Amino acid sequence: MEILSKTHVDFVIKMRKAILVSLCLIIISLLSLVYHKGPNWGVEFIGGTELQIKFPAKIRSAELKSALKTSDYPAESVQGIGLPGDNEYLIRFSPEVVDFQKIQEFQAKLVDMSKKPTIFNGASILRLDFIGPKVGKELIEKAVLSILLGCVGILIYLIFRFEFAFAMGAVIALIHDTVITLGAVSITNKEFTLTIVAALLTVIGYSVNDTIIIFDRIRENLRKAAKARFTEVVNEGVNQTLSRTLLTSFTVFLVLLPLYFFGGSVIHDFAFALIVGVVVGTYSSIFIASAFVVYWKHKNLTF
Repeated sequence: MEILSKTHVDFVIKMRKAILVSLCLIIISLLSLVYHKGPNWGVEFIGGTELQIKFPAKIRSAELKSALKTSDYPAESVQGIGLPGDNEYLIRFSPEVVDFQKIQEFQAKLVDMSKKPTIFNGASILRLDFIGPKVGKELIEKAVLSILLGCVGILIYLIFRFEFAFAMGAVIALIHDTVITLGAVSITNKEFTLTIVAALLTVIGYSVNDTIIIFDRIRENLRKAAKARFTEVVNEGVNQTLSRTLLTSFTVFLVLLPLYFFGGSVIHDFAFALIVGVVVGTYSSIFIASAFVVYWKHKNLTF
């Protein structure tokens, strides 16, 4: 099925501008990470207690923070999650405030407060997690390692399947997608949790699949037209796969939108990261990965 008739877009000539756009997005992403002093680590990575609570009516973060302080449980952070009408909050406490040995006592006090005429009256505890700092540090190392190993594994696979230039183009596109998606999570100040790690790995897999299909068509065209200019072959390959690329991305996007708006707070951040990743991954498959291969062949950015 094709949503576009055969196109003749000169993608190669647009690749330089696309690279400049990508560089701007990467710089913005890195600046956001520097400004926020790294990702907004979830409790899985830094340790402590994380409480997800839902209120029957709208409540301000400042009121909630003040009420917790009055109850001798000062919160490290109070963050609204989900859609505004959900009235759900993610509250984080340091290990010094809520000790693991007293977690049941803390939960019992929360239940008691929800039954009294306080700000917590009618509130529902959706989730209560505690993770020690040592486990959190190990999870950070494993999260970073899993993303790096994923990229290395893809690089090795592509070197065997294609030539080195194609393999490096695909990996650069993956790094590009990961950094920009991570930047979007940082800019929106969403928590960096294991769910976001899973989303990043999914984006990597999705992006490389798109890139391989385009590279396959370019390689096939190179065999058929060995004497043609390489830039012409790249243009032809991208145009031939454009309909398939856009159709696949559009259908995935349609699935993710309901998850983002109606999936609830548990799936909200995962869907957000995937939406950004799918858009950026589609863009990088068409422009960034192929641009590196063209640059490798021509050794310049003028194309």
